[in-house]
Amino acid sequence: MSRRLADGPRDEMPARHDRPWVDAVVALGANLGDREATLDAAVKDLARLPLVAEVRVATPIESVAVKPEGPDEDAPAYLNSVAILTTRLAPSVLLEYLHRIEARHGRERRERWGDRTLDLDLVSYGDVQSTSPALTLPHPRAAEREFVLAPWLAIDPDADLPGVGRVDALLERVRTGDAS
Repeated sequence: MSRRLADGPRDEMPARHDRPWVDAVVALGANLGDREATLDAAVKDLARLPLVAEVRVATPIESVAVKPEGPDEDAPAYLNSVAILTTRLAPSVLLEYLHRIEARHGRERRERWGDRTLDLDLVSYGDVQSTSPALTLPHPRAAEREFVLAPWLAIDPDADLPGVGRVDALLERVRTGDAS
């Protein structure tokens, strides 16, 4: 099940430049506070971004917290979802907006993979592949995360992680433990 927000004719969006419309995949997660309300508010924030014509969002799923050492059953569980934004924002600009939304919802960056009120990761941006220190695309761990792949597949059955492969095949590998 998915929801659509900001669904309207794309030509009604302000065209400040001639950047083409592209689908950007954003993973959402929260394991502190009112997780559901935070994810709902974050999706509304995404829909209000400039140069965003549409936001499709998957029904959230719950997952175990993942720490650098691996899954942590003792940490608060995450509520995760994926949103697909149709946008004309440059990937670096979109990432900056994602960080601002996180901060507005109380995100503090104290420890790597620590508990958080909101986590927004830019998973992919069209077919762009980048290894820049400022922005790696696609997200380097997306292909390993069921909590990213399953919601993404729910709203885009033909999804492909650029340079990696089809999301359905990646999800199957994660679920079966096949690292090849």
